[in-house]
Amino acid sequence: MPLIKSISGIRGTIGGRPGENLTPLDIVKFSAAYGTWIKTVNKSKEKCTVVIGRDGRMSGAMVKSLVMSTLTALGIDVIDTDFSTTPTVEMAVVFLKADGGIILTASHNPKEWNALKLLNSRGEFISADDGSRILELAEKEHFSFSDVEALGTVVVDQTTIDRHIEAVANYALVDVKAIKAAHFSIVADVVNSTGALALPKLFKALGVANFKLIFDDVNGNFSHNPEPLPENLTALSREVVAQKADLGIAVDPDVDRLCFVCEDGSMFGEEYTLVAVSDYVLSRRNGNTVSNMSSTKALKEITLKHGGVYNPSAVGEVNVVQKMKATRAVIGGEGNGGIIVPDFHYGRDALIGIALFLTHLAKSKKSIKQLRNTYPDYFISKNKIQLEKDIDVQELFAKIKEKYKAQPMNTEDGLKIEFENDWVHLRTSNTEPIIRVYSESNFETTANNIAKKLVKDIQEAL
Repeated sequence: MPLIKSISGIRGTIGGRPGENLTPLDIVKFSAAYGTWIKTVNKSKEKCTVVIGRDGRMSGAMVKSLVMSTLTALGIDVIDTDFSTTPTVEMAVVFLKADGGIILTASHNPKEWNALKLLNSRGEFISADDGSRILELAEKEHFSFSDVEALGTVVVDQTTIDRHIEAVANYALVDVKAIKAAHFSIVADVVNSTGALALPKLFKALGVANFKLIFDDVNGNFSHNPEPLPENLTALSREVVAQKADLGIAVDPDVDRLCFVCEDGSMFGEEYTLVAVSDYVLSRRNGNTVSNMSSTKALKEITLKHGGVYNPSAVGEVNVVQKMKATRAVIGGEGNGGIIVPDFHYGRDALIGIALFLTHLAKSKKSIKQLRNTYPDYFISKNKIQLEKDIDVQELFAKIKEKYKAQPMNTEDGLKIEFENDWVHLRTSNTEPIIRVYSESNFETTANNIAKKLVKDIQEAL
């Protein structure tokens, strides 16, 4: 599998040849480039500090030791939070007053993958320009290591998840009293990663006494495909029904995405995680929303209902955050279950997402199925096409664009084509060597047919 370098970080499969996979040599090179960049942007400081955290992946300890050793060799102090979540590390950069952070996680990718997600001093993903600079440093190997008397140190801090959850429980729109009074019974799928550490602490802080975890051994040997999609959550659905629980919750390995399961085992809908949380936030605060252009149109409708303005962004958390800042959005995220609450922190965060959703559910006095029925039924068909090496995607998209030139289009991020009330979005992934083909319609069959037609068009063009 190829080594992928993007705004989502440096990602690849463990093992293989350097430059083609995420090997120890690649890990050291990109860690050194990031550390050199950190020292350059903080050149007035005598010593820089970087926070490191990891999800539960099997390769995590190995990758962490290489990253920390490289940074300390550059004279950078490291705060090691060890097992953590992506949003926890993002927040820790700020409350520990660090100069940056690295999260060792490949998010929803299978167990053979790992990645370095790079943060700036605000605990946000680095910009495209900064990412380009780091890639350039790595390519040219422009780094200089410190002498023995100037090496960095490593300090272990295992309090960061607790501090993160304390902040969630104290957030203004989270109503712990209402959640506790609802006496929710919850089953949570934590997919053999660090959600097994964070979610029990969260439930306790929110007053949820009746909960059960499944796949809670933190060993990185994922019991199912870790992406929280319906086809991967059949065990959670069965357990919700068997336990007669009020709802099910699924998070991905680094706990920045989440989705819900209704009491009858049906899916609340990954796309509707952001819709429901936004509905609650907008009922308490006037403001605008943002989601990426592969997300459901239901968010736009909810935003307009509350008197706000909806704005689409290119796919990628850093792009959503950028658009949220530009439009002063009060809530935003991605249709993959990523919730971003800007006055909490500018990052996808399943923990604040869970707390806001449970508050909304408790205050609604509805079951989760009844709450879902208050939102429209739009269907998104999510498909992908594997890319071989040396495919010219721009040429490929140009052929598709020519074929559908009579339709309204958006080329800000790949190619989005409008069909009256329906749409299809084609784009290369930031995290895998694939073309994603997403389509939405009021009818599931129509959404699937649109996607199938475009997949066929792409295959013919290839």
